[in-house]
Amino acid sequence: MGGRPVSSAAEQEAVTEAAEERPAALVNGERRAVPAVPVWPGAPTPLGARFRVGPDGVAGTNFALWAGGAEAVELCLFDAHGKETRARLTELTHEIWHGFVPGVMPGQRYGFRVHGRWDPWTGGRWNPAKLLLDPYARAVDGDFSLPPEVYGHVRDWPEQQVADTVRDDRDSAPYVPKGVVVHDDATDDEWMEDRRPKTPWADSVIYEVHVRGFTALHPGIPEELRGTYAGLAHPAAIEHLVKLGVTAVELLPVHQFAHEDHLLRRGLKNYWGYNSIGYFAPHAAYAASGTTGQQVGEFKRMVRALHAAGIEVILDVVYNHTAEAGELGPTLSLKGIDNRGYYRLQSDARRYADYTGCGNTLHVVQPHVLRLITDSLRYWVTEMGVDGFRFDLAAALARSMHDVDMLSPFLAVIAQDPVLRRVKLIAEPWDVGSGGYQVGAFPPLWTEWNDRYRNAVRDFWRGALPDVRDLGYRLSGSSDLYAWGGRRPYASVNFITAHDGFTLRDLVSYERKHNEANGEGNRDGTDDNRAWNCGTEGETDDERVRALRRRQLRNLLTTLLLSTGVPMLVAGDELGRTQRGNNNAYCQDNEISWVDWGLLEDPGWKALFDLTARLIDLRHRHPVLRRRAFFSGRAHSADGLRDLAWFTARGTEMTERDWYAPAASLGMYLSGRDIPGRDERGAPIVDDSFLAVLHAGDRPASFLLPGPPWAERYEVVVDTSREEQGEAPGVVHRAGASITVPARAVLLLRVAG
Repeated sequence: MGGRPVSSAAEQEAVTEAAEERPAALVNGERRAVPAVPVWPGAPTPLGARFRVGPDGVAGTNFALWAGGAEAVELCLFDAHGKETRARLTELTHEIWHGFVPGVMPGQRYGFRVHGRWDPWTGGRWNPAKLLLDPYARAVDGDFSLPPEVYGHVRDWPEQQVADTVRDDRDSAPYVPKGVVVHDDATDDEWMEDRRPKTPWADSVIYEVHVRGFTALHPGIPEELRGTYAGLAHPAAIEHLVKLGVTAVELLPVHQFAHEDHLLRRGLKNYWGYNSIGYFAPHAAYAASGTTGQQVGEFKRMVRALHAAGIEVILDVVYNHTAEAGELGPTLSLKGIDNRGYYRLQSDARRYADYTGCGNTLHVVQPHVLRLITDSLRYWVTEMGVDGFRFDLAAALARSMHDVDMLSPFLAVIAQDPVLRRVKLIAEPWDVGSGGYQVGAFPPLWTEWNDRYRNAVRDFWRGALPDVRDLGYRLSGSSDLYAWGGRRPYASVNFITAHDGFTLRDLVSYERKHNEANGEGNRDGTDDNRAWNCGTEGETDDERVRALRRRQLRNLLTTLLLSTGVPMLVAGDELGRTQRGNNNAYCQDNEISWVDWGLLEDPGWKALFDLTARLIDLRHRHPVLRRRAFFSGRAHSADGLRDLAWFTARGTEMTERDWYAPAASLGMYLSGRDIPGRDERGAPIVDDSFLAVLHAGDRPASFLLPGPPWAERYEVVVDTSREEQGEAPGVVHRAGASITVPARAVLLLRVAG
């Protein structure tokens, strides 16, 4: 099996002593000479590999690795042919092993071997046979294929219940990627000229996008650039973003990640990338220019290009767990550096505390783990130019020893950090552990993915809301969740779809998940889709069903973009992208997940794009749709006009009884006369007033338009019952008139005169 059990402390001590004394390395059972490499003392900071000029003007690289419980650390350098040269880092300062190696230049590939006790029963999983990726590596060359050799234990041990206790002595170096020394060029003139858009939260429209999937099929992007950072920076890609009008792209994970073994065995890969292993390195597979450091420059150029178009870059980051999984997972980096120091372990230290559903959870309470995360965040802001972060399973990061704690070290450090507190911070406010659902609980500096918005809007348009109370809260900024501690309406990131779940088109085409292509017997993915297929499951040639589905898409997008808060769209939803009913396409790196640009050639889907762009433009032009403060609902003048009012189909204001009564219609009046705050010159902000009528019923309904003081006349701006919206001005109705609202439609009316 290539391994052997280490069953006693005495035997382990003998193994460790032998490792310290031997003049050669043990590789695949053979002793090989280790060439001598000059190592000067160097410095313990900064961590990682940093190219610089050392003593006497000699160029080289300083290596520094935190490995608190380790007994020895070897630096391993690899030439172009994979030949390995090792050198001991003998300097130890505050649990950081460090040394300066003269002559090591940018482009050098490297890794570490860390010596210590193999004692899984107490959490010790040191194994110098395993080459480990530097947690601070700025670039990574190669991919993780996960053969048995990369596991610290004997993966295929016959007794699986104890397999993790049996050490595997085979060398993993030929099978794992290497870190790459990168030249940090802070004097890059083009980079210094970069100008961040600095879009205020209230003015933001977020577009969730996958670097590869967005460009993989784009006909306007050269084939060699598709699926890469350079592809996303291409004018053809940016042109679509600008036409649509979004202010920020939220990139699915671009930290270096690994593919899970169970996917590789089925011939699949982790497409989404929520399996990080390198928190400083842009994922190498998304680089068109090379993987020995070139990916860093390519990523920076992508950020520059997006900034030049006025578009911010937000990264979806996964600091809650790593690709090393649980006790039966591979040994790639942190597990072999100091398993007890980096991961949360159970009282039985062989086992991992798992608040993520991915096998492990980073122990963020530990100072060095907190430092790893915050150093990574600052690096991406200050050196890579990004504008914010969306934190996957953020509740796991906010846990103190066990429970979620909004005074946790992680949140406290972020709140006082002079760099991080100024960028956009978005929490996915839950994890899978006990007490992990924390929507509305994050402190004022944060915004949150608001899944209660998603659920309410989906339920309303499929006819599943018992009344409209919850919808009213969601449309007006979710004050029930966020009106505390100085938080604002933009604390709510409103979304109807995200990467995880149905696309918008699938939401109106399927009620059940169809994940057979994932190879898990359709057991994966949620069953709580809150979807309505309009009467037929899946694609159909029935034009009546197809027309109804397009109308429902218009309803959903219009609702999202008229709601108070920060709207988030998913790439391709504005084009009618489908995943064929797959609501968990995390392993589908193919046409199932990629944006189909051919949809723009279909007049029906082109009309959906045009409506989406028009709604975003409407939002940008009208501050009443992107308020910076919650509505008061009170009259601010003698005529009784309020900043927000709700109306029944009878044209009367909603009463307590109306909010609890079954209803398929709701009128929302937004006053442009009572917008709090002032513009940059100190003048009051005044805008048009609007009445939005949402009707989810399956038959047309009468709606009496409110009269004075609300309005004298109303002009139709958007009517989602129509495929083509036309141009304003639209139909004008007098106040007090009874109009017919088409079945399943939104009417947006501007107060005229």
